[in-house]
Amino acid sequence: MRVRPTRVRRLRIRKAIGNAVLATAVLAAFAAYLTIQKNVTLVVDGRPESVRTLSASVGELLSVTGISLDGQDEVQPPPSTPLSDGMTVVVDTQPLTATSIGGRADVGVWVMEGGADASVSPAVGRAETPLSAEGWAGTSRIVHARVVVTGKEHDVLTNARTVGALLSAMGIRPDPSDRVRPSLQTPLHDGSLVRLLNVEIRTRRLVKAIPFHTLTSYTDSLAPGDVRITADGAPGSLLELYRVKTVDGEIVSTTLVRRSVLEEAQPRRRLVGRADDGVHGTETGEASWYSFAPGSGFTAAHPWLPFGTVVTVTNVANGNSIQVVINDRGPFGGRIIDLSEEAFSALASLGTGVIDVRLTW
Repeated sequence: MRVRPTRVRRLRIRKAIGNAVLATAVLAAFAAYLTIQKNVTLVVDGRPESVRTLSASVGELLSVTGISLDGQDEVQPPPSTPLSDGMTVVVDTQPLTATSIGGRADVGVWVMEGGADASVSPAVGRAETPLSAEGWAGTSRIVHARVVVTGKEHDVLTNARTVGALLSAMGIRPDPSDRVRPSLQTPLHDGSLVRLLNVEIRTRRLVKAIPFHTLTSYTDSLAPGDVRITADGAPGSLLELYRVKTVDGEIVSTTLVRRSVLEEAQPRRRLVGRADDGVHGTETGEASWYSFAPGSGFTAAHPWLPFGTVVTVTNVANGNSIQVVINDRGPFGGRIIDLSEEAFSALASLGTGVIDVRLTW
């Protein structure tokens, strides 16, 4: 029997409509599938993998991936947590091998034992049930980094984006004085080296002995050259405060902050029979110099000699002598005289700092 052309056309039209409806339904189902599927990073005992899933909660994800938990296993976030795209789920069944120390659900840090051999390659993909999403979705955005804190190295796996986020997830809060290299804002990449130097500033107290010096007076009551001790000397004490800077427990600098006399040294006093040389008194001890001496020229500071006294200062080491005029008070704490720059440089180089001298007047 011959079919009329109009009927053939009607059948073709019905078939085309059916195919279009079916294609639309398939596309709609696929769109719905893409809407509800989630890309999740699943880390089991330190081994990360990226998983596509239709699971609604953390517990459902663990169930469909075949992970069973016992009472000692740790899961972050908890199994009842709704699953969202981009979430990181950490399962720790071997706490002695990998320890999760991240405190946030979106940032994780996993410290690896034997971290030098740690791998960030994803584990074998876990497959869900036949109608669910595929298991493995490729390498996740987790990097292997090395963190050095107070000299101790930690190899870690992390999904933190920056150095600051990594340290925060590890529970590390650098003090303002600490040094972090690279800076906290630096993006992390695979193989990053993060170094935290623990810097501490503390004060150190040091008590030193002040040696006593000898004060000589000349008298006509003794035969020339005879000596009589009238008072024994006694050492004093000096307090020095230092600012000590340590980096990772090692001292890198020590700066003197303040020096103060706790107890004055008591000089040894002696009388010497006067000779006909015009000398009325002598004193031996240490001398230094200072840049803020009043006036100019060969001047000096002495604790008690009257202003205007002309004193002969002799460098015991080389015999060089100069005369200075007393116009200032000091020093107080060990030395017997402080010279102006000009006066000291005539006896020794300024870099010498302190010299042994004999004073006569």
